[in-house]
Amino acid sequence: MQHDDCHDRICPRILALRDGRTVLVREIRPEDEDMLDDAFDRLCKEARYSRFFHAVRSVPVDILRPRAAGPYGHVVAWVALSGEGSDQSMVGGARYVTDDTGEACEFAVTVADDWHRLGLARQLMCLLMDIARRRHVRRMEGTVLATNTGMRALALQLGFRDLPVPDDYSLRSVMRDL
Repeated sequence: MQHDDCHDRICPRILALRDGRTVLVREIRPEDEDMLDDAFDRLCKEARYSRFFHAVRSVPVDILRPRAAGPYGHVVAWVALSGEGSDQSMVGGARYVTDDTGEACEFAVTVADDWHRLGLARQLMCLLMDIARRRHVRRMEGTVLATNTGMRALALQLGFRDLPVPDDYSLRSVMRDL
């Protein structure tokens, strides 16, 4: 589904997962709010904590309407959808938000609990890195719980460095030059 005119845009695409299922990946839209709420409600407490680093009971407002600082900042925010029509559900999401220079970005990836170990997070990360490179972002980084061994392992496989966060042993900083 990727087209030549997608160089600087995010065009919808189909991703094939390890178990043979496929998901549609596209930009998040304001009308996704109900689907996002449903997906958030299905996440276990540990997954919510891993994503937000504290107990969260509802979807933060900036998830649906992310913003970047400064004149050169930008946001890329995708959702991964399974099913079709009224049976469609959100099974993952990925985003990055640049700093005000547009040269570095912070990423986040979330995958529904029952969609882990299918290659979805890896493919979402690769898509994020690809568009970041095309938009001339030079560095991608993220903050990960030290106990989130799955995300840390994925980051290492993708060439990220895994460093301690000064003064907080519970967090790790993963970063990669693009």
